[in-house]
Amino acid sequence: MHDFPHLVRNAAVLAVLGWTLATVTAAAEPGWSPIEGNIVTRWAKDVSPDNAWPEYPRPMLVRDDWQNLNGLWQYAICPRDAARPEQFEGEILVPFCAESALSGVKRPVGADNRLWYRRTFTVPEAWSGRRVLLHFDAADWEAEVWVNGTSIGSHRGGYDPFSFDVTDALRESPEQEVVVAVWDPTDQGTQPRGKQVNQPRGIWYTAVTGIWQTVWLEPVPDASIARVTTVPDLEAGAMRLTVGGRGTRAGDAIRAEALDGDRVVATATGPVGATLDLAIEDPKLWSPDSPFLYDLRVALVRGGSAVDEVKSYFGMREIALGKDDAGLTRMMLNGEFLFQYGPLDQGWWPDGLYTPATDAALRYDVEELKRLGCNMLRKHVKVEHRRLYYWCDTLGLLVWQDMPNGDRHIRGNEPDLVRTPESAAQFELELRRVIDALRNHPSIVMWVPFNEGWGQYDTPRIVDLVKAHDPTRLVNNASGWTDRGVGDVHDVHRYPGPAMPAPEADRAIVLGEFGGLGLPIRGHTWQDEKNWGYRSYETREALTSAYLDLLARLEPMIARGLSAAVYTQTSDVEIEVNGLMTYDRAVTKMDAERVFQANRRLYLPPPLVRTLVPTSERAAQTWRYTTSDPGKGWQKEDFDDSAWQTGPGGFGTKGTPGSVVRTEWNTSDLWLRRSFELDDGAFTSLYLEIHHDEDAEVFLNGRPVAKLTGHTTAYGLVPLEPGARAALRAGPNVLTVHCRQTSGGQYIDVGLVDLVGRE
Repeated sequence: MHDFPHLVRNAAVLAVLGWTLATVTAAAEPGWSPIEGNIVTRWAKDVSPDNAWPEYPRPMLVRDDWQNLNGLWQYAICPRDAARPEQFEGEILVPFCAESALSGVKRPVGADNRLWYRRTFTVPEAWSGRRVLLHFDAADWEAEVWVNGTSIGSHRGGYDPFSFDVTDALRESPEQEVVVAVWDPTDQGTQPRGKQVNQPRGIWYTAVTGIWQTVWLEPVPDASIARVTTVPDLEAGAMRLTVGGRGTRAGDAIRAEALDGDRVVATATGPVGATLDLAIEDPKLWSPDSPFLYDLRVALVRGGSAVDEVKSYFGMREIALGKDDAGLTRMMLNGEFLFQYGPLDQGWWPDGLYTPATDAALRYDVEELKRLGCNMLRKHVKVEHRRLYYWCDTLGLLVWQDMPNGDRHIRGNEPDLVRTPESAAQFELELRRVIDALRNHPSIVMWVPFNEGWGQYDTPRIVDLVKAHDPTRLVNNASGWTDRGVGDVHDVHRYPGPAMPAPEADRAIVLGEFGGLGLPIRGHTWQDEKNWGYRSYETREALTSAYLDLLARLEPMIARGLSAAVYTQTSDVEIEVNGLMTYDRAVTKMDAERVFQANRRLYLPPPLVRTLVPTSERAAQTWRYTTSDPGKGWQKEDFDDSAWQTGPGGFGTKGTPGSVVRTEWNTSDLWLRRSFELDDGAFTSLYLEIHHDEDAEVFLNGRPVAKLTGHTTAYGLVPLEPGARAALRAGPNVLTVHCRQTSGGQYIDVGLVDLVGRE
């Protein structure tokens, strides 16, 4: 583990040293407390002005000296064009956004207003002679900063960290003043914003305005290390290290050491900005089951002496596309296929919105996903605190990182947007900054620039941009409905699913979202009524059974080429109750042990799929059919169907999602019969391959084997009970189906497969 305990201790000490708050105006209410009204997490009780996020915020580049500026700041909400307020309204707890309960404010700000912050701090005497950097890990969206009345700069971007050198603005007196003004248009602007809206509803959540991650000070020498970039090269057995400098000059050098515990395993020296190789003999590879991390020490050397030193870490791992033994294109981790499975992770909290109450809460989500048998999460249209990726690195969880969406949205059948030059430039600027901030984390294996057409534009060019900026990771061009045939994966969404696209020669195929099974638990919901899930259940047992059924249908898809699947979602969020956990993280809603065992099965070697009766999805199969009630016994083997019509499957109406209509069927009922031959009667694990809209009954040799209600939107696999094997035999067999339709689109097609290697 890389907990940096000395840094945590220093954080507490320095936070106290720097704790000189400005006097609040007479109009302000004394003290701080979270605003009541909604549920809170159990970690909320650990939040107070003197311990608000005391952890070191930048674990990839660590210095011992720093000062935490989290805590109580003065605040005011003023018209956007107004000057700095003469008086402030009260106190806000940083780093919680103004709309959150933990901020102590819980008020909307809106596009017509600007949120002002003010506090004072002191600079320790021990920092004398060094440059002082003021860091903001995230502020949403446009921030301008003054120190002692001097404007030191501005920043646009809600998700990337930014910094200013404030040394020249400091005054000789001990007390220093910092003022910050933040404006955020939320969904009235084109900037990347994620799921924030001014009027929350459905899958869209409460707005987040202002500072929402740690604010801190850091002393550095005149010549210092500005950035460290690590790129593992497994083929060469080396970590390629590039170190950028600040205030450096010709002759300055970098000295680096890689460590396995206390043992130095590799060293390298070279010029600032050059790429150095840390050659590691027999490297220990990073993976979700073995998340081994090497420590890294880097020094900036001038005249033979170190003038600056930082600590970091890295993982030796490689993510790439490759072919498996069956010739299918797969996502390969360290040269081997590992099915990637985990939840859509929104990263929202009922008490802090974008910001969990504590670092322990952030860690808990990762630990709980590991306990449930997940090896991945998809960070959904939000960029997290850097400590989230630190926990994924140390505990072993792969990450697909979405870029937050912005601008307008397109539907699945529409062309890419044409953004204004300003909108496109801002998106691309923030995209590059996000990649730069997170590129060293071994847990991150894929960038996802677009989701479901949200803000999607110039897709091939954006994929090329991301690939050029970070050639070491995979790129998912568009998760959902708007694939443009570029990037490394073809990603589809199906609710509840599961489903998969057809295998491709040059891209892996993945299921970017499915599931969404809902269960509201009273006392743990954002609101008591009008919650929703894609499909809702009333008990924990029913939810668990439905989830296990989804995974039973998912397993065979792995053998057919599916490389990953993303279940919706980690936790409930506001009115959504689709979570593995409640919004307050108080309840894991399914049987954890049964879920763990089912999830872990996904990582076994894929089974061999033996098609016994093919569907008509890829090639037409001939059926006997009728739309008139055939009377009793129609499903039996010896029933006379000579008067029935003959036609190719599938049967339905054009435009039904996921259908391949070869024979039109637009009445309420359809009966189907089909004969097939089997070479033997030995089977391992039987599945129906079926797409039904709506209710379907299926029989084998007259024996009922499945009764399915509702509708699907794609072909899927339904496991059959072991007793279904008794209905089959070597030689001739008969498959019969009845499908009933009430409204909307309609479709039916059925096949039969056997999975070898799962029992």
